[in-house]
Amino acid sequence: MIASGFSLVYNIVKFTHLAHGAAVAWGAYGALAIAAVTTKLNASFAWAALGGIVSATVVTLIIHAVHKLLRKRKASNAVHLIGSIALLIIFNALILLLFGARTRVFPVARPLIITLGGLRMTSIQLTIICVAFLLFIGLALLLLRTRLGKALRALSDNISMAQAVGINPERMYLVTFVLAGILAGVAGVLTGLDTNLYPLMGVPLVVKAFTSAVIGGMGSVPGAIAGAFLLGIAENVGILWLPSGLKDAIAFGLLFLFLIFRPQGLFGVKTERA
Repeated sequence: MIASGFSLVYNIVKFTHLAHGAAVAWGAYGALAIAAVTTKLNASFAWAALGGIVSATVVTLIIHAVHKLLRKRKASNAVHLIGSIALLIIFNALILLLFGARTRVFPVARPLIITLGGLRMTSIQLTIICVAFLLFIGLALLLLRTRLGKALRALSDNISMAQAVGINPERMYLVTFVLAGILAGVAGVLTGLDTNLYPLMGVPLVVKAFTSAVIGGMGSVPGAIAGAFLLGIAENVGILWLPSGLKDAIAFGLLFLFLIFRPQGLFGVKTERA
């Protein structure tokens, strides 16, 4: 989910959205703040999850506003990248300021252990798989079957031609960031349920999302999703034979293999320089 949101922004807005990791973290912490209230009121955790999604979307809209100002000033991609890193640091620092440095957990019951064909997983992990597939199907239908999706794809392919047929780029950029924010919020809430929350939790997640996007093919949303699945399988199968501390090394080892032997990624297209 994080990789798909990251790749969506890269594909349409054309810059490396590293601040996406901050939106993921704010999705988790926004849900944590609402959960403290819903727990006292004996209300459903769904309200906290909704609050997390809204929190991540608001943060993403702020990020969009900053990059919109940079676009008006004709900033280069390098400036956008530096700005994205700065926003990631600022929003992480705000989490540290508001929630403190200690690790947090959601006030929910312990998940059930489910066994499927010899595989053991928690009910939360099964929920993550189901929600991810539903979101991917919904995103695919949006991009392929709707007028909005066609406009987004047209803008991604050729901004000049898209403008010529009446597509407003800034409006489509706003829609793109809203979609990315929703994906970040859902991912943040589900990640927080599966693991602990800490202020810098979005940093390794967005690095893995970037790695997944490179493996799948930069600029391809389906490629980012496929790359994320491949990366996750490689990591978890790899630690069956290797120490668990080498999980990140496995991920970046796979990245280097792709950079050497298939730099365009799984779904990318090889291009020749003139």
